[in-house]
Amino acid sequence: MSFHVRHGAWFSKPMLPLLLCMIAVLAGCQKPEVEPSGTTPDATTETQTTTEPVNESSSETPSETTVTDDQAAAEPPRTGLLRHAVFFGFKETATEDDINGVVQAFEALPEKVPEIIDFQWGTNNSPEGLDDGFTHCFLLTFADEAGRETYLPHPAHKAFGDVLRPHMAKVFVIDYWGDTEQPKIDKPLQHAVFFKFKDDADPEAVAKVEEAFAALPSKIDTIKAFEWGKNNSPEKHDEGFTHCFLVTFDSEEGRETYLPHKDHLAFVEVLQPVLDKVRVLDFWDGK
Repeated sequence: MSFHVRHGAWFSKPMLPLLLCMIAVLAGCQKPEVEPSGTTPDATTETQTTTEPVNESSSETPSETTVTDDQAAAEPPRTGLLRHAVFFGFKETATEDDINGVVQAFEALPEKVPEIIDFQWGTNNSPEGLDDGFTHCFLLTFADEAGRETYLPHPAHKAFGDVLRPHMAKVFVIDYWGDTEQPKIDKPLQHAVFFKFKDDADPEAVAKVEEAFAALPSKIDTIKAFEWGKNNSPEKHDEGFTHCFLVTFDSEEGRETYLPHKDHLAFVEVLQPVLDKVRVLDFWDGK
């Protein structure tokens, strides 16, 4: 007897078991495909290339950030001259004796906090009118960040704050790394300049400002010392100012030559397109 299959093929009855087996194989019992040699399955690839656990935390933090943090941790801390520039504006009710008491209390801190390796102060005498009402300038120097970390919570510093607060109207603080190679002037007239750049300022344009300012000492010989840096103060009293430039003269005549100098004015042309705000305070050390 014959057996009729729907597709039109004819098979003898004894071949039926073999036919059923072949159908079962074609339905899913066949052997899985073998990956071509040299091809790694996706799961294996992920295991080989992922260096962090696959979880929400690692997916939110790019691997580049982790590498940057590791590199930063491996770098030695900077040392040399960590400048701590502090400026006060006093209340109208503060008397001369009140202000002198604040100055004397601040002047006493280096004897109480040995991490302060240099201390300068003076009253603002800038002729530019860009001081925003700040009148008293203090420039402290630490050898490293550890020195600053000791100073800020130091009991003597906190006690000074108690003397200051009743008379202070406002405070401005910028910290930056100074230049250990700059000459030390016996009687320096410090010209401290601070820049706040526009939010949309091109970083390349800001870099050109930095370069143009740093080039001025080679063009104006009345500049006797020069250093600059970016704010790194942890105190949050910077009002958005990010850059500090400390230009040193040895006389008022030196400053008078500098301000209208053609190279200084040319620098201002580079600065103006990206500048949001400038603040300037000048002081004689100890005056």
